[in-house]
Amino acid sequence: MRHILKPILAIGLSVMLAASCGSAAQSGRTRLLDCLKASAEAGKILYGHQDDLCYGHSWKVEDPANDPLERSDVKEVSGKYPAVLGLELGEIELGGSVSLDGVPFELIRRAAVKHVERGGVVTFSWHPRNIFTGGTAWDVSSDKVVASILEGGEHHEAFKGWLTILGDFFDSLRDADGKRIPFIFRPWHEHTASWFWWGKDLCTVGQYKALFRMTYDYLTEERGMDNIVWCYSPNLDVDAEGYMERYPGDDVIDILGLDAYTYNGGEAGMEAASELFRSKLVPTLEYLQQLGKEHGKLIALSETGLEGLCSPDWWTSTLYPCIKDFPLVYVLTWRNAWDRPEHFYGPWKGFEYENDFIRFAESDKIILL
Repeated sequence: MRHILKPILAIGLSVMLAASCGSAAQSGRTRLLDCLKASAEAGKILYGHQDDLCYGHSWKVEDPANDPLERSDVKEVSGKYPAVLGLELGEIELGGSVSLDGVPFELIRRAAVKHVERGGVVTFSWHPRNIFTGGTAWDVSSDKVVASILEGGEHHEAFKGWLTILGDFFDSLRDADGKRIPFIFRPWHEHTASWFWWGKDLCTVGQYKALFRMTYDYLTEERGMDNIVWCYSPNLDVDAEGYMERYPGDDVIDILGLDAYTYNGGEAGMEAASELFRSKLVPTLEYLQQLGKEHGKLIALSETGLEGLCSPDWWTSTLYPCIKDFPLVYVLTWRNAWDRPEHFYGPWKGFEYENDFIRFAESDKIILL
């Protein structure tokens, strides 16, 4: 595999999912993990962008069934697609046709398969609604939600139905030969804060672990999906002990992720905000690297960004210096919302600071497709 990987890296392609990455007899999960590991060992970081093929800063796919899926904000700026495509499945559990962001699930399915066909990696997040209250994933009005969906809880059977719908979608992600595509799944994220109903103040340590394991057991054991790489992703503001407090276990997790954002500096200014971000992120990545070694896991910056990119050199002066010395398998910036002009985290053609992203993308360590 490595003798094939070297020229792939040399021409700047992400190192993903080709049958050459490991034996065809291996599971999709193993092949993807082998490729990610080889990329990290080569000192490369795959760049990812959320929803990149589905919409951008000023456009969206209008024909989900037939669009060629060739447009990309990242590609329009850099000439290349992101190596990692993030996709969101929130509200798939309701059985409707569109996600919480208004993206048709048919389009999400096509985008995932297309991206893997191009040689990229796909990662899914899921913000399911609050089954206890009927609210959104951000409804934290009750601390009974997780307890209610675990075995013995009043909503356990209903939640199993949600998992079935999720599993059916994952099972539909097939290549031209009818084989399941490998992908990263990152459920129950940012749980060390309390803005989701599965957050730290809304459930006990044991309940959170049970929720994660229930999800894993259903998809991997009951449904037999050996093509899923599992990512665990707490928030930035935790120490190593806090990071691992709700860890589901080495037998479940493949990637130790981290969600960490730069926030607008307000009156203090962006320079102060960027310095605060750097002062928090670098020490966190240091202990994350050590945890990865201790547990035999890959590490990733699973979500990051600066909303509106109001710093002219955020990519090269804030993000890149923080990540360049760490063996991250990927770094993913959040979405460019077509219907909210101020809500963007990735580059787009015509943005005044797009050249800073180009410099970031052309650095030796960063890989795009």
